[in-house]
Amino acid sequence: MINFQNIKNHILTTATILLACTAVNAQNDTVRYVGKTLSNVDYHHGQLSPAVGVHATQIMRASREHPEKADGFGWTYNHQPTMAYWNDTFYLQYLSDPAGEHIPPSQTLIMTSKDGVTWKMPKVIFPIYHIPDGWKKEGVEGVAKNLYAIMHQRMGFYTSKDKRLFALAYYGIAMDEKDDPNDGKGIGRVIREIKKDGSFGEIYFIRYNKSWDKSKSAFPFYTASKDKGLKKACEEILSDPLVLQQWVEEADRDDELIPLKKPYKALSSYHLPNGNVVGLWKHALTSISKDGGKSWEYMPLRAPGFVNSNAKIWGQKTSDNRYATVYNPSEYRWPLAISTSDDGLNYKDLLLIHGEVSPMRYGGNYKSAGPQYVRGISEGDGIPPDGKLWVSYSVNKEDIWVASIPVPVTSVVTENANDIFSELSDGQELKLWNTYDLSWASTKIEKKADGKKWLTLRDQDYFDYSRAERVIPFAEKMEVTFTVKPEQNNHGLLQIEFQNKQGLPAVRLTFDSDGQLKTKTGARFNTIAKYEAGKEYKVNVKLNVKTRSYTIKVNDEKESTRIFYAPVDGFERIMFRTGEQRFSPNADTEPDTDDYDDLPQTGKLIPEAVFNIESLITKKL
Repeated sequence: MINFQNIKNHILTTATILLACTAVNAQNDTVRYVGKTLSNVDYHHGQLSPAVGVHATQIMRASREHPEKADGFGWTYNHQPTMAYWNDTFYLQYLSDPAGEHIPPSQTLIMTSKDGVTWKMPKVIFPIYHIPDGWKKEGVEGVAKNLYAIMHQRMGFYTSKDKRLFALAYYGIAMDEKDDPNDGKGIGRVIREIKKDGSFGEIYFIRYNKSWDKSKSAFPFYTASKDKGLKKACEEILSDPLVLQQWVEEADRDDELIPLKKPYKALSSYHLPNGNVVGLWKHALTSISKDGGKSWEYMPLRAPGFVNSNAKIWGQKTSDNRYATVYNPSEYRWPLAISTSDDGLNYKDLLLIHGEVSPMRYGGNYKSAGPQYVRGISEGDGIPPDGKLWVSYSVNKEDIWVASIPVPVTSVVTENANDIFSELSDGQELKLWNTYDLSWASTKIEKKADGKKWLTLRDQDYFDYSRAERVIPFAEKMEVTFTVKPEQNNHGLLQIEFQNKQGLPAVRLTFDSDGQLKTKTGARFNTIAKYEAGKEYKVNVKLNVKTRSYTIKVNDEKESTRIFYAPVDGFERIMFRTGEQRFSPNADTEPDTDDYDDLPQTGKLIPEAVFNIESLITKKL
C-alpha cells in the first residue's frame, strides 16, 4: 500500500530545500563551483574529459543465477557502500536486499582487499534481523508477521582513538514496500568490531529508537559488554557531532544527540586548515561549522554553481593538500565526476571518473540507473599509502564498484604515448590509462607464457564490456601505431576509437566477430583486412583534422585513405572497447517504475573473447 503521508512529507521536504537553495547566500566562506564545464546528460560520460589514470573496478557483480561468482546469496539489490583503510587493508561494507530497496530481508556485507583491485568474497557482518511477530509501527497500518528489518546506514566505519576498527549499521522497519524505514521508528543502530585476523566481535546496539521495545532486542546494548575498549569507542562515537550528524535520517526526530535536526541527508565533511569544517549533503547542500559540527554557520544551502540531484556527494582533502568533491553533476545519476579545489571552497574543474551506465539487469523497488552514492574514506578511517583518492559506489543499485584516482588530479598529458607494455615497470604499465575493469570482462596487464606483458581485454559478459582509454596531448595531425593480437576471430569484437577531448569519436576501427577488421564510414563499414586468431596485427593510422581524413595500414598491406565519419576539432583520447557504445538509458527513460521485470537471460555467459594489446605509440605530425 502506498504511504501518501510519506510522499507528502518528501514533497514538502524537497520544496523546503529548493526554497532554501534560492535564497541569497552572502557567505564568503562557502563551497562553490567557479568552473565553466557542465555535464551533458545525453551522453553517459557527460562529454567530460577524464581524470587521467582512473581505474574503475567492479568488485561485486550481482548474479541471481551464479551466486558463487557474486555474493554467495544471489541477491540483486546492493547499495550504499562505504570504505576504510586499516591494518594495511581496504575495507568496504554495503547493504543488500534480495531484489529491491526497502523490501526485506536485508543484511550488510563486508569485503576486503590488500591492493584495492583484488577483493575477497563478501562476508555478512550484520545479519538478517527478525521483527517480532505482532509488532506494530506507530502511524502505519499492519502488524508484523514473518517480517524482517531493513538495513540503512550513511556511515559504515569508525576507527577508535585506540586504533581499533568498528563497523556500524542500522536496523529499520518497513511494514510494506512504500513504508519508510528511516522515519525514526525503527529498531536502532548496531556496532561490531573488525579484528586484525579478519574475524568479527559480538554485535551490540549503540543507539535505540525510543519507539522500540528494548526487551525484544536480539543483541545486547553496548554497556553490557565486558570490553572496555569497545565501550570507550562507543562513547567516542556518541560524543562526535560529525559522526552523529550522519545518523539524522534514522534517528528519533528529537534525538538530543543529533546537532542539526533537519532533513539534510548523507553528510560528508572535511576540515580546512583554519579548523573549520565543510559540510556537504545531498542536493549539493553545504554549510560551514566552526566548532567541529556542534553548530553550523547557516542553514545548508545549495552550493553556488554545483549541479547535483538527490544523490550523494563526497568531499575530502587529497594527499597533495588540495581538495576534491566526487558526485553526479546532473539531475540524473550519471556520470560520476570529480571537481578539485586549492582551498576547499572554490572548485574550478569537472572531470570524468565513471562514464558508463550498464544495463540494469534486475528489476526492483526504487532502483536508479548509473554510478551513484559515492563514498570515500572518511577522516580518521585511514590513508592508503599510494596517495590516491579511493571511492566506492554502486552502479544501478546492484553492482559494487571502487575507483582509484591518481593525485594530483589532472586531465592533461604532456607527452606522446610510448607504451610498450613489456618495457614498462611492473605495476606502472597503466599509470596513464583509464580502465573499466569488470568481474566478467576484465581490463588488466597480463604476462603471457613467453614472459611478455600485454594489456589484455577479456569479455564474457552478455550485458557489458571491458574498456581501456589513453589520454594523449592534443593534436590536429598525428600518427598512431598499435599492435593487437586477438585470440579468436569468430566471436566477440574490439573497437578502437580516436576521440576528441569530450569523448566524441571521428574514427572507429573494429576487429569484428566475422574475422574482419573494419572501419566505420558514415552509417556503413568498409573492410580493411581479414584477421586470424593468434596472429599479431600492427596497425598504423595517420589522422588529419583539417582534411577530415586518415590513412590506415595493417602489417605490410597497402596503405589506404578514408574520411572521418564525424568531424572533431582535434584528438586527445584513444579508446579500446569490447562492445558497442551505449546510449540507453537516457534523459527520457522513465525512472523508479513499479516494473520489477528482469532483463532476459540475466545469468547468461557468452564465449570469452580475448584481445591482447602489445603497445600504443603516438606522434604529432
